Amino acid sequence: MANRPSGKWSPAQVLEHLFLTYRGTNAGLAKCLEKGAPLASPATLKHRMGTLLVVNLGYLPSGYKAPERATPTGMPAEEVQRAIFAEIQQMDAGLAECERKFGVRAKILDHPVLGPFNVCQWRKFHWVHGRHHARQIRERLGKG
Repeated sequence: MANRPSGKWSPAQVLEHLFLTYRGTNAGLAKCLEKGAPLASPATLKHRMGTLLVVNLGYLPSGYKAPERATPTGMPAEEVQRAIFAEIQQMDAGLAECERKFGVRAKILDHPVLGPFNVCQWRKFHWVHGRHHARQIRERLGKG
């Protein structure tokens, strides 16, 4: 899990990155639910184009630098492996609660790069993003 190509993240770091993105989404969902209202801002043309590419078409371009809050810090791989599923379950529950409270179409929260997403878009984003990084993990473990 610690082996990595030069200049790239190790499988453990990729997994930590995913964990941090789930935790970040959970923090935002908690704020929405605590406030009792969506926190999304209006979408720009750039946001709409990015959402079309990533969420609608399922294409996540390579080579973009992760936001600092989603950059691995060296969390032990065993700890990430123990904690990641709880984050996913919490995110699923938070998204379901936001959908129940605000509706399926309401933009609830901004993605740091792609802008405002509704619940379905958040689910699809995390699926596309996770699939992208699962390929990297498999390749770096020699299983892909």
